[in-house]
Amino acid sequence: MALHPSESPGFLLWHATLRWQRAVAAALAPLGLTHVQFVLLASVWWLNAQGERPNQLAVAAYAGTDVKMTSQVLRALERNGLVERETDPDDTRAKLLRITERGGELAPRAVAAVEQVDAAFFRPVRGDEAIYLLRRLTERDGGPGG
Repeated sequence: MALHPSESPGFLLWHATLRWQRAVAAALAPLGLTHVQFVLLASVWWLNAQGERPNQLAVAAYAGTDVKMTSQVLRALERNGLVERETDPDDTRAKLLRITERGGELAPRAVAAVEQVDAAFFRPVRGDEAIYLLRRLTERDGGPGG
């Protein structure tokens, strides 16, 4: 027998995700970023801060995004002066990514805005419980960055 939608984990997750995405989009709009632009900008910023000079494929894998879409969004971030893409001298098909000064100033502001959204959104759930559940739900695909 089919579950009532209010008892369907997938349906509930869908609605929770939509609510969270709307809140994130609203927080990022004043900064001039879409959600996917934020994810890729923050990924490049974080990886650069760890001493890495990732290529687009590595950023897509880290962020869990489609490679072709990642390339298109990174080009937009480059046009906006937030990241630089350079041809990898070891593989001329690959583009190495570096955060610009402007991107390095915007990324932590955007991360702080999204962290505020997360804190408010997950307030009804203890932080460690939310992290545990979300890690379990992402284990099959290696989780964030993996």
